[in-house]
Amino acid sequence: MSVATIYIFIIIGFAFKRTFSSDINEKSFVLLNLYFLQPILIFWGLTRAPITLDLIISPFVYLIAIFIVLGIAYFYSIRIFKYDVKDKSIFLASSLVGNTGNLGIPLGIALFGIESVPYTSALNIANVFYLYIFSVYFFAGEKFNFLNSLKEIFKIPAIWFTFIALLFNYFNFHINDDFEKFFTMGAYSAIVMQLIIFGVFMAQVKIKSANWNLALNISFFKHLILPVVGLFLVQLFDLPAMVGAIIFMELFVPLAVNNVNLSSLYNCKPIDTTFSVLVSSLAFIFFMYIYILCIDLFFGL
Repeated sequence: MSVATIYIFIIIGFAFKRTFSSDINEKSFVLLNLYFLQPILIFWGLTRAPITLDLIISPFVYLIAIFIVLGIAYFYSIRIFKYDVKDKSIFLASSLVGNTGNLGIPLGIALFGIESVPYTSALNIANVFYLYIFSVYFFAGEKFNFLNSLKEIFKIPAIWFTFIALLFNYFNFHINDDFEKFFTMGAYSAIVMQLIIFGVFMAQVKIKSANWNLALNISFFKHLILPVVGLFLVQLFDLPAMVGAIIFMELFVPLAVNNVNLSSLYNCKPIDTTFSVLVSSLAFIFFMYIYILCIDLFFGL
């Protein structure tokens, strides 16, 4: 039930866009969240608990799982998408980029409590680095420029607030009660805004000439191959049960909406990418109960 309730905010965003479509500029919400609320959420999340070896290791375990599956996906795509280069690009660019921020952080709170926030925040940062380097590489093709991608990453305020929060935590500084309230309110506002934005984007998907082959193959890798590989990999590391479960959770969340933004930017079938995000979101709802059973079975949580 705790997981189901967070979908209410997604439904609100969906209904909001459908009801007041012409009056809504979703880009304004994205900018507000990205440049103001997200940094507050990141700082708040990374100062909830002291820096530990587990907190540092978790993003690396997450990325190892991503790169292992990327290798599998590359050889798989050569056969499945040999007649359509853009479908192959979308498949490789988006199938491993999960909604670790919009959905991962609130889902972590719903499943594991506030204690999960430092870990989900760190994993979200790892996901951002992968998105703006490797996903941009696949979406952009010959237009890709590594230095430009790196510059784009460091234009995101959340990256700078990550470094500030880690230093703040390392030197054991403390926030007074008044600022603690400010950061807590800002963090929860960011979480609610993230879910509403997700709903707003969902409301814009139109199923016309849907690319089912692409969408189903992406969901196959995102919701079956990646979680299975991640689950196996997490078992190899000596991590606390909750940390392992959080990494597993961030690997099975649905596709990130940012995939749509990048595919649109590089003119790489944005409608097909949007449809893939929708199918992934529906697949996530279908598999959610199985994922929770796996968390209970393998991590005892």
